[in-house]
Amino acid sequence: MDSEHQTMEQFLRWAAELGVSDSTYPSRSRDSCLGRTLSVADFPLAGGRGLGAVRELRKGELVLKVPRNALLTTESMVAKDPNLGDSINLHASLSSTQILSVCLLYEMSKGKSSFWYPYLVHLPRDYDLLATFGDFEKRALQVEDAVWAAEKAIAKSQSEWKEAVTLLKELDLKPKFQSLQAWNWASATISSRTLHIPWDSAGCLCPVGDLFNYDAPGDDSNTPKGPETVNNAEEAGHVVETQSERLTDGGFDGDANAYCLYARRNYQLGEQVLLCYGTYTNLELLEHYGFTLEENSNDKVFIPLETSLYALSSSWPKDSLYIHQDGKPSFALVSTLRLWLTPQSQRDKSVMRLVYAGSQISVKNEILVMKWVSERCRNVLKDLPTSLQEDRVILQDIDKLQDPELRLEQREVEAFGSEVRSFLEANHLWDLINGGFSGKIKRIMSKWRLSVQWRLRYKRTLADCISYCNEKINNLSGT
Repeated sequence: MDSEHQTMEQFLRWAAELGVSDSTYPSRSRDSCLGRTLSVADFPLAGGRGLGAVRELRKGELVLKVPRNALLTTESMVAKDPNLGDSINLHASLSSTQILSVCLLYEMSKGKSSFWYPYLVHLPRDYDLLATFGDFEKRALQVEDAVWAAEKAIAKSQSEWKEAVTLLKELDLKPKFQSLQAWNWASATISSRTLHIPWDSAGCLCPVGDLFNYDAPGDDSNTPKGPETVNNAEEAGHVVETQSERLTDGGFDGDANAYCLYARRNYQLGEQVLLCYGTYTNLELLEHYGFTLEENSNDKVFIPLETSLYALSSSWPKDSLYIHQDGKPSFALVSTLRLWLTPQSQRDKSVMRLVYAGSQISVKNEILVMKWVSERCRNVLKDLPTSLQEDRVILQDIDKLQDPELRLEQREVEAFGSEVRSFLEANHLWDLINGGFSGKIKRIMSKWRLSVQWRLRYKRTLADCISYCNEKINNLSGT
């Protein structure tokens, strides 16, 4: 039995002793909290390790119950260590999320003596959230809004660490647990794995519950996402808790005094059981969870708009003026452009009624709208450092570098494009090709790949929008 399998068994046994169960009825077995409904399984094409159904499941059926005493919260950690609570009380200016991050580092510093050790040992040791990006990975995003989001996330993490470091020192943690690197890890853990609870805005870490992989909102298909579109809750953790989704995802049940998670659709024996963590654009997923979705119906691409156009969009929020991932301009964007491209003298009541109803004003106006959007998308693509095709090649090159079994010929190395060459030069890696990279370099490469993956999806949306607009123009012109 390998050590990873052994520690997983120990973890599931520990969880069972705390009352975690995949059944409505308490398990008689103390060997594992799973087995009646779920089992830990590997899904290599759908996120890696996850939870599979050991029997047929019906939508809305309880699949996991985690008692309050098993949830990792500021409250539960302070209850087991009053000294921790006394120190925290002296730092009332820290946010609830900062406090939970401090508590997590405090528990990690205890090692095997921590009550939570069987759970903590399974937490990832590295994350790919924007706040963890280095300068190269940040610049590789290319798009101004994305680079700015990364800079903001990095600055926020650094600022929060500076505010909390005095408390970390007062707790007498080892230097490595006081570092910015450790803080980034703790903050990423909290951002990507916590579930909502009513008594603490920082949320909770939910042992076993964070083994579920991600299912996008509204996706009731029987096919889980592929390896590039699914990350397990080690990288995504906020479960939707709206009234309409209550029985198909989960939430804290006050009557049961436990976090209860439900099947969001029917599952067959052996299928991976998935949970939804909310509605996010790809940039938001990358910022908060460290992954993107190749097909994400909630993704949005914003293009530069004239200031005068915003003045006309008072009926629609600015964040509603975007392009859907499939390339179609949003209702608000098209409606605003219809009005903006109509001469001031022609904006009478009949035109305004058509605009607010989302109706076409005229064929001529509609063609102008589609041409304007198409041209703007072309300009955005033209101004970016690399093209769609170049990004596809870069992804292939990164995959070659990441493949330990692949031996690269000298001619292949020499054929690398400027971005790949810059990465190798910046990290002094030319002599290490085919010799294996360090863990640190592999982690940087993983983040770099995510940046290229994100911008490629962004450019595909713009290209699809150009095709959509051209098709509309052709149809309207009768050609």
